[in-house]
Amino acid sequence: MIKILIVDDHAVVRSGLMMLLDANPYVEVIGEAAEGNEAIQKSLDLKPDVVLMDLSMPQGKDGLSATTELKKLLPEINILILTMHDDEEYLFRVIQAGASGYILKSAPHEELLNAIQCVASGSAYLYPSAIKTLMEEYLEKVKQGENFDTFDLLSDREKEVLTWVAKGYANKDIGEQLNISVKTVETHKSKLMEKLNLKTRPELVKYALKKGLLHFE
Repeated sequence: MIKILIVDDHAVVRSGLMMLLDANPYVEVIGEAAEGNEAIQKSLDLKPDVVLMDLSMPQGKDGLSATTELKKLLPEINILILTMHDDEEYLFRVIQAGASGYILKSAPHEELLNAIQCVASGSAYLYPSAIKTLMEEYLEKVKQGENFDTFDLLSDREKEVLTWVAKGYANKDIGEQLNISVKTVETHKSKLMEKLNLKTRPELVKYALKKGLLHFE
């Protein structure tokens, strides 16, 4: 019996997945969560075999950040990313975060069930077209002598916010520069610091300098 925790911000999606999975005798849905922080707590409490994790969850912690933190807290946990994003950028971020698999929401039900069994057994799973992309991109990176680091986990917007924060700008000023709300700035700032494991502004400034994001006349 494979114990599953479903994580998705849409209640309808969670209900549909539960109906699908509960129809299989070898799978048991033991819980659900609507965002990353809830997923982490329920994983600690329920100890699922597989966490079926959505990437894009606007409220609370997103799936990528939750995956990164969960793998630190529960290294043996198997996380299968279920997302609508067929994008190599997300693919590499998911692998860097420590997920065991990556499958599209458009995949047939049989493929989803196969992916769950695969990661539950300790193997990795990628949808077929992603394997070719991964191999080609990885070989190119190796050829160029490049390595992945936590900076690759940041979105373009988070990198922009990182730069402005490191320059000493207040959240209100950053919002005006990027034409976004102060709350959105705070959300990006919180998430990027989680992804980079930074706690203070001095640490953030030092990191930005190291990455060449700050330039002085």
